Amino acid sequence: MRRLFAIAAIAALYALPAIAAPTATEILTANKAASGGSVWDGKATLTTSYDYVGQGMTGTTRSTADLSSGHFVDDFHIGPMTGANGFDGKDGWAKDPSGAVTVQAGGDQRKLAVNEAYRWANGWWKKDFGGADIRYEGTKTDNNVAYDVLKVTPKDGKDFEAWFDAKTHLLMRIVEKQGAQTVTTTFSGYKSFDGAMLPEKTLIDDGSGAKYIQTVTLTKAEFTAKADNSTFSAPKVELNDFTIAGGAKEATFPIKIISNHIYSDVMVNGKGPYSFIFDTGGHNLLTPETAKALDLKMEGSMPGHGVGNGVKDIGITRLDTVKIGDLTLDKQQVFVLDFAGTGTEGYPMQGMIGFEAFRRFVTRIDYGRGTMTLIEPAAFDPKDAGTAIPFEMNGQIPQIKGTFEGIPGLFDIDTGARDEITLTGPFVAKEGLRAKHPKGVEAVDGWGVGGPARGYVTRGGELALGTVKIPNVVASLSVQEKGAFSDASYAANVGGGVLKRFIVTFDYEHRIMYLKPSTEPVTDVGTFDRSGMWVNEAKGGLEIMDVTKGGAAEAAGLKVGEIITAIDGKPASKTPVYALRRDWRNQAAGTAVALEIGTGKAARKVKLVLKDQI
Repeated sequence: MRRLFAIAAIAALYALPAIAAPTATEILTANKAASGGSVWDGKATLTTSYDYVGQGMTGTTRSTADLSSGHFVDDFHIGPMTGANGFDGKDGWAKDPSGAVTVQAGGDQRKLAVNEAYRWANGWWKKDFGGADIRYEGTKTDNNVAYDVLKVTPKDGKDFEAWFDAKTHLLMRIVEKQGAQTVTTTFSGYKSFDGAMLPEKTLIDDGSGAKYIQTVTLTKAEFTAKADNSTFSAPKVELNDFTIAGGAKEATFPIKIISNHIYSDVMVNGKGPYSFIFDTGGHNLLTPETAKALDLKMEGSMPGHGVGNGVKDIGITRLDTVKIGDLTLDKQQVFVLDFAGTGTEGYPMQGMIGFEAFRRFVTRIDYGRGTMTLIEPAAFDPKDAGTAIPFEMNGQIPQIKGTFEGIPGLFDIDTGARDEITLTGPFVAKEGLRAKHPKGVEAVDGWGVGGPARGYVTRGGELALGTVKIPNVVASLSVQEKGAFSDASYAANVGGGVLKRFIVTFDYEHRIMYLKPSTEPVTDVGTFDRSGMWVNEAKGGLEIMDVTKGGAAEAAGLKVGEIITAIDGKPASKTPVYALRRDWRNQAAGTAVALEIGTGKAARKVKLVLKDQI
């Protein structure tokens, strides 16, 4: 009888009339009422001030927003860093801690600014949701609290999730994809300010881990009359924190090209020289070892991301002088990050010159002649610089419009990348590129912040950067699920393997890149590893970090973790890993290489026969 009763009860339950799901309009109407209702209709400008705690630092932040348009400006003073960002309806912009102001229109930068403006204006309360597409995603429960979730896509913005407490109807959470990261912003402790409800506490979690969560606490909120739109425009800044010896307008210095990376000597605080890499995809950096050698004090513990899946701590410090050839940069704030990895390059990498330096100059890189020239922008003459290609800034990285095999996309230009081109995972999936390239191999083809990068490497067709065309590039179709190459906001990363074919000039002030074919012979292009493995330097020789399926190393019986102690009768530790990789790219298929593996009784000799993989 008990069993029959249970079945009858279940039948009765399913016979009850269904409760209609709330509509987006109902959810947002309830949200406006809970947030203060018509009180908001008479408000023009809101300025909010916050205390900041997070990532090993404390400080303050402030935001001013036009509540009609959503145009905004945010500024911060956190630890040793100051900066700002804003949106005036036309341009999103950022003032970085070095003081440079840059329009941000690459990747998803402008779309994210549009999203923030939409939320400041509470665009979803307006007629037709302020032009946004809004869809009900159902009720979700977290920690026993039910939320009505909406997917919101503002006009000219990108989609994000808005979570509203199903009981209080207040906005409690925003979930938004920003580049390769999913950022969750949580609001709590709502209080009334002049009749309008505002959250007292905001937590920002970019998915890097609990130690990196940022907390801002509202300390003041003030409603004022409508601000002039110039309040939200990028400020005019003149940077004068550098000198060139003899009053010259440009400085030329020698560079070395190793694994398609650019290296040169740099003096820091009068000490050195230190070997720095020059990277348009990076920032001004020191390694922790260099910072320690200079006895520098570091602050903060920010998350550092790169091509790999991992996260590394970033600190920040200040330098008195940075000297590159005849150029001296004064009072520079730089980041401290273990970006070099362990034995990945075979060449000292003690620091990095990146965006903060390049932003101040026109930068000419002559790969063939081995020189770099930093030119004061007012003194630059583009007459003989080559083909002009406009770019936008994607954070600190120049980004151009181009095509790969005729498919248009946005392409980051990265002198710090060793490869020719890496297509991002989302772009590869969207365009079905893997199926179009049946001949290829999945392998570790790079190593950076966060560890190894894996890709399906194949021989691609034509790459076009603006109107400049490069045929038959070696292309890596990224298989990374995290890191820079999992970002759906751009198509590809173009590295030194392509750029070294040219004299490359970057004019950051006017956002133009110039490409001029090199007058010197260009070697080591269009090739890919024939050894079938990735090796890094290790104690006693070279450690095998990855073995490619079907490649030469697998055929020779080599295993991950084994140590190569000798190569063709010479100690492996005597051969720079960058030179070895170059040889194993360029020596003909069928070339036999004699390896010794391990030491003592476990040592053995192996013949590695180089093999084409693409």
